[in-house]
Amino acid sequence: MPVPRLRQAAVAAFLALVAAPLGACGEEPAAVPRTPAEATSAADAGGMAALTAAAKKEGTLHAIAHPRDWANYGALFDGFEKKYGIKVAVENPEGTSQDEINALKERRRDGSAPDVIDVGGSFAESAARHGLLAPYKVAAYDQIPEEQKDPKARWYNNYGGYISIGCDAKRVRTCPSTFADLRKPEYKGQVALNGNPTRSGSAFAGVYAAALANGGSFDDIQPGIDFFAELRKNGNLIPVESTPTTIEKGQTPISIDWDFLNLGYADEFRRKGADVDWRTAIPFDGSFAEYYSNGVNKDAPHPAAARLWQEYLFSPEGQNIRLGAYARPVLMEAMEKDGTLDVAAADKLPTVEGTPTFPTEKQTEKARKTVNRNWAKAVSG
Repeated sequence: MPVPRLRQAAVAAFLALVAAPLGACGEEPAAVPRTPAEATSAADAGGMAALTAAAKKEGTLHAIAHPRDWANYGALFDGFEKKYGIKVAVENPEGTSQDEINALKERRRDGSAPDVIDVGGSFAESAARHGLLAPYKVAAYDQIPEEQKDPKARWYNNYGGYISIGCDAKRVRTCPSTFADLRKPEYKGQVALNGNPTRSGSAFAGVYAAALANGGSFDDIQPGIDFFAELRKNGNLIPVESTPTTIEKGQTPISIDWDFLNLGYADEFRRKGADVDWRTAIPFDGSFAEYYSNGVNKDAPHPAAARLWQEYLFSPEGQNIRLGAYARPVLMEAMEKDGTLDVAAADKLPTVEGTPTFPTEKQTEKARKTVNRNWAKAVSG
């Protein structure tokens, strides 16, 4: 007759107690901390103090494609350096999500690869499938909504926003507010995307939003490709990737991009006294929201700094810094409940209607394959 489970557990516990040497006052000895490169949490590395000490010893965090003006990265770099004395080195700040993934793949063994990534969700999912990311649970992991994280903790979303239409009211008589508006002849030679959707997460999201506005769905992104092919054919879409520089020069007076970027650009232009009246509209006919994902390179040259950086990004300090640049922090609801949210900054976010929904990993992967297969021929050709 099988021994009852409770009795089995009791016997095992007693044997373990007899066999194990006792510490002071009969305490069980602490587990031996793992090296930072093996640690799957701060506790696994010996606690935050030990992780911090190891990161300070490394002295550097190597990032790639993290512009200072993107979702308040400048303030995050400065805050991290001031708090921990760890230098943040950023390679190719204007690079794309694909550039980040390529760097992980191609330089993973020569010590020059980036320690961390910040990429569109579909790119993070792909990196995880290819074994490029290390499992690591930040302290706030359990507070991140289930749909916003990998169950194996190889990536988790940090901040996000809505696709929007930015417009320079000084150069455009009537700014568009919907995707349908962008078809109008008056916008000839004025519409741009922030990058190529086969490489850029923001441009890919713009195509997804256009699909939703034109009879498509999370399962069918082709109408979005067809929409931009139409804009390209009628001359409205231009082959210039929008940036603050192209906007200020008047090259891209209308830009389809994340709301946190367009809103941030408006603040930047006002501070500089630039001759730009940048306005932002979230199109109701193609409402699309998405979060950007963070992860640790499995072969990070600075594994402790990489993990400490994740802890900083998901701390109330890091999340509120995101919010200061209009990026919606993934822990916003949890922080509102526990009183750590910057309410004044949250009140500045644009109002949106309804509850956002997100494509599944399977839907996103299907959409990415469709864009990769059809974009160049339909739009760039």
